[in-house]
Amino acid sequence: MDCTFNTELGKFNYRVGLFILNGRKALMVRNPNEKRIFYYSVGGRVKFGESMEEAAQRELREETGIDCRLDRFVCIHENFFTDDDGIPFHEISCFFTVKPDDRLFNISNGHLTDKGPGGEYLEWIDLDNCDGITVYPEFIKTIDPFSNGEFRHFITREQK
Repeated sequence: MDCTFNTELGKFNYRVGLFILNGRKALMVRNPNEKRIFYYSVGGRVKFGESMEEAAQRELREETGIDCRLDRFVCIHENFFTDDDGIPFHEISCFFTVKPDDRLFNISNGHLTDKGPGGEYLEWIDLDNCDGITVYPEFIKTIDPFSNGEFRHFITREQK
């Protein structure tokens, strides 16, 4: 069971994300069935009783088909937003970097995740040339998660 639940005011999510970078290119996920076009980090919801690291490893394997080693826990993101159906969300995401691995770097654009045909697929996004492309989390465009080992805390409140 995913660690997500409804409240009187909206929905709470506990999730993990992975920064898979090859230089300034990030391996991101896109769901063509969404109303809006946007990309998001590889990752997903933590299951009840699962550690963040276990969830990150599972999501990495599910979405890429590859078992790789995590590098380190680099940041936490508190995200407050309203989804396309008007539901307010309070989301906590814990992000990890992944040790460089040629198997990941060889994933081609359009590689399907475990959701199958017509579902989510992977794409390399050039973070230095992605104006006009919506990418979540947005801060991935401006930080280097491999730099200096500093742990970061981000808070995003959707502007209405």
